[in-house]
Amino acid sequence: MARPSKPLLSRERIVDAALAVVDAEGLSALSTRRLAAELGVSGPSLYNHFASKDDILDAVADRVVGEADLSMFGTCDWQEALVRWARSYRAALAAHPNIVPVVPRGPGRRPASLAMADAVFGCLTGAGWPPAHATRIGALMRYFIAGSALGSFARGFLDDPGVYEGSYPHLGQAHLLADHRERVDEGAFETGLRALVDGLALQYDTAVGAAPPATARPLARDLPG
Repeated sequence: MARPSKPLLSRERIVDAALAVVDAEGLSALSTRRLAAELGVSGPSLYNHFASKDDILDAVADRVVGEADLSMFGTCDWQEALVRWARSYRAALAAHPNIVPVVPRGPGRRPASLAMADAVFGCLTGAGWPPAHATRIGALMRYFIAGSALGSFARGFLDDPGVYEGSYPHLGQAHLLADHRERVDEGAFETGLRALVDGLALQYDTAVGAAPPATARPLARDLPG
């Protein structure tokens, strides 16, 4: 039997192509028609693998989330695990900033996102945090990480000093920020991350003092999601 002239269509190929379009041109550039053209197939053939464009975007977002390292959970104490995970997760999102607005829609049925939620929640409850606190900490960390990956603070300032002179006396050096984007943005993330984790450490004794016994099952309202 002759081999097909083109690789067979698969979920993986569709996700690869969709991520390439989103990375290069943004979310608005992605459509099922564009994606089918990129893959050299008819539009309806995509629906053999995904129910809708939103399902494709969910899979793309989950592919990016899956690039984050989770190996520190279960091998480090909860503070170090949160720090290492946050850095890895932010790096994964920052490598694909155009898909970041889709990430907060999860985890839904996304396998990588659910695995991440499970790992974070398990780490925190395993360290003694009550389930309700662990849920809020997981949400807090993801808000912070996703927000930091949405864009560059430093690049938001124009390199024209005339924009700031006179009207904004405290922004006299703001025109230099874009030239130091990496140092400014990375420094801001590290400062915020350390403040969050150190702040949580201060709350730990009080929160864990009220923790239920290890054998107690968490109430449904305390579970993540």
